[in-house]
Amino acid sequence: MKYGFIRVAASVPSVKVADIEYNVEQIDKQILEAERQGVEIIAFPELCITGYTCQDLFTQGHLLKEAENAIGKLVEISNDLDIISIVGVPVPYNNILLNCAAIISHGTLFLIPKTYIPNYGEFYEKRWFASSDDINPGEFVYAGQAVDMDNGNVLFQTSDDVRFGVEICEDVWSPEPVSTPLALCGADIVFNLSASDELIGKHDYLKSLLSQQSARTISGYVYSSCGFGESTQDVVFGGNAIIYENGTLLAEGNRFDFNPQIVISEIDVERLRSERMKNTTFRNAQKDYTSRIWYCGSSSEDNDNNGGNTLAECHDEENAILKYRTIDAHPFIPQSKDMQKSCDEIFNIQIAGLAKRLVHTNSRKVVIGISGGLDSTLALLVCVKTFDKLGYDRKGILGVTMPGFGTTDRTYNNAISLMNGLGISIREINIAKAVTQHFEDIGHDINVHDVTYENSQARERTQILMDLTNHFGGLVVGTGDLSELALGWATYNGDHMSMYGVNASIPKTLIQYMVRYVADSFKQTGDSKTATTLYDIVDTPISPELTPADEQGNIKQKTEDLVGPYELHDFFLYYFLRFGFRPAKLYYMAKKAFMGKYDEDTVKHWLKVFIRRFFSQQFKRSCLPDGPKVGSVSLSPRGDWRMPSDASSHLWLTECDNL
Repeated sequence: MKYGFIRVAASVPSVKVADIEYNVEQIDKQILEAERQGVEIIAFPELCITGYTCQDLFTQGHLLKEAENAIGKLVEISNDLDIISIVGVPVPYNNILLNCAAIISHGTLFLIPKTYIPNYGEFYEKRWFASSDDINPGEFVYAGQAVDMDNGNVLFQTSDDVRFGVEICEDVWSPEPVSTPLALCGADIVFNLSASDELIGKHDYLKSLLSQQSARTISGYVYSSCGFGESTQDVVFGGNAIIYENGTLLAEGNRFDFNPQIVISEIDVERLRSERMKNTTFRNAQKDYTSRIWYCGSSSEDNDNNGGNTLAECHDEENAILKYRTIDAHPFIPQSKDMQKSCDEIFNIQIAGLAKRLVHTNSRKVVIGISGGLDSTLALLVCVKTFDKLGYDRKGILGVTMPGFGTTDRTYNNAISLMNGLGISIREINIAKAVTQHFEDIGHDINVHDVTYENSQARERTQILMDLTNHFGGLVVGTGDLSELALGWATYNGDHMSMYGVNASIPKTLIQYMVRYVADSFKQTGDSKTATTLYDIVDTPISPELTPADEQGNIKQKTEDLVGPYELHDFFLYYFLRFGFRPAKLYYMAKKAFMGKYDEDTVKHWLKVFIRRFFSQQFKRSCLPDGPKVGSVSLSPRGDWRMPSDASSHLWLTECDNL
C-alpha cells in the first residue's frame, strides 16, 4: 500500500464443472499473473474450485476430498507469493457442508462460510449447503491445517494495516447484508465471491445494489462472479468482475467473455477512513458491533504505510504508481452522462438560495458588479434565472460596470453586451477619478502599482455597489468563488464582501464549465449574440484587471501567472478539504492526474503556494457573507470549514519541502 492505495483484483477464471485439477491450474495462473501486476488481494468466484453448478455431485466425498487437496496445493504455492487469494470451495464440517471462501496467504489458510443460503427461483442451495448460522464454532483440520470455523464477524488484517471482510453471493442480497456489520466492525474493503446468473435487467440492478452497499458502508467492494465454463443446463453465468469505492465504480470486466479475466484497480483506504471519521452517523452505528481479527499479511517487517518497500512497489517502478486507477484531474466538474441534469441542479441550488433571501427581505431588486469576467457572469446568470422563476422583472437587476485603470475593451464590451442581451438595468461608473482622489488623500503615488494601488480600486467598487444598493434598493449579490476564497485572492472588505454570495462554493473550474454550458444553451435556442459573448468570456484570461493593460490593450495582469493554474489549485483544494490528504499524497496524485501537462517541479511549486496561501488567508474566510453550499466542499465558517485564522502551516510546508 502506498499513500493509502491498495491494489485489488476480481478474477473470473476459466472453469470446468467438477474438473478440480483444471480449475486449480487456471486459478493458479491468475494468482501468479495478478501477483506480477502488483495485486495485493485477489478474489475469485463462489465455489470456483469445483464449479458452482455441480448440483448433487456436492454430495460426493471424492469431489470434496479433492477440493480439500486443491486448497492445500494453493496454500503451499502461496508460501512463495506476496498476494492474498480468496477462492470459493465446498467444505465438510461436523457432518454438514458449507459454502466457503478460503482466504489463502503466505502458507496460511482461513475459512469463511456463507450465511444466507438461497432456495427460491432457480436456486436450490439448501439441498446441499448449510448456513453459517447452523454451525457450532470450533477448530478442525482442513487441507493439513488447523482452521477455526467461526460464524461471527471476522475481519482480516494485512501487513500494511488494511482490514477486509468476505461475504458470499446471497449475503449481499439479504435485507441485512453480511457486509454491513463487517464494515461497521472496521472492514475497509469487502470481497464478494458470487455465482449470480444472468436475467434481463438483473445486471443493472446488481450494479445498483453493489454501488449502494459500498456507499452505505463507506467501503471498497470487490465482486467476482462465475462466468464461462459453468453449466448452462438451466441458467447462464455472465462473469461479472466489478470494483466499487464508496459507491463509485472503479473498474468492471466484460460480461459474457469466453476468456479468463482479471479486473484490477486501486482502492483508496485512506479516503474511506477519512469519510468514516467525519461521518458521525457511521460512528454511532458502530457502537454495538464487535469482531475477531485474523492477521493474514506478509511475514515481511519492511512494510510502511507511506514509504518503504511496500508490496505494490517491490515488483517494479511501474507498479508503484496508480496504474489501474484514474485520478480525476477536475473533481469539481460533474462526470454524469446527463450533463444538462447536473448543471441544472447546480443552478437550482444557487437559485433557491438567492430566491429565499429575496423573499425574506421582501426585495425585488439586486445590485451586482459586472466585470466581463467569469465570476460576475455566472452570478448574473443566477440572478436572471432567479428573477424569472420568481416572476420578477429583470429590470430589478442593476448591473454595474466600473471600468478602472486596468479595464480592457474586451472585458468592458463583453460586460455591456451581456447585460444588454439579458435585458437587465445597466449602470456605468468609471472609478478612475474617485480612486485618483483617494490616492491623493492617503498620499499614494499613482505610478506605484502595488497592493495599495490594486486594493483601492477593489474597495472603491464595493463601496459603489453598497451605496447604490441603499439608493436603488435590494441587496448586493457577491460574485467571488470558492477557489478565490481558498487562495485568499480577494480584497478584504472589497470584493470579499457582499450581502449574499451565490458563487461561494463554486470553484473556478466549475464556473468555466457552467458558463460554457449556458453559452451552448443560448446557441441552441438561436441567441447567437449572447452565446458568442459568453464563449469569449470563458476564453478571456482570468484577471482582476487592477493594473494597466499592455501596449496593445490586452490583459497584462493574469491571475494564473501569479497564483498558479486554477485546475491545480482546485485539485489540491478538493482532496485537501474533502479527505484531509497530506501534501505528499496530493503531490503523488496530482502527478498522476496531470501527467504530460505539468512536470513534477511545477506541481510541487504550486502545491507549496496553495498550502501557504490557504493557511495565511483564513481570516478572510472567517467572516464570509452567507451563500449556498452547492457541492461536497465549502469554506463557510458556519458550515464545512472551521479553522483558526492563526494556525501554523509549518507541518504541511515542511512535507512539501521534503517531497
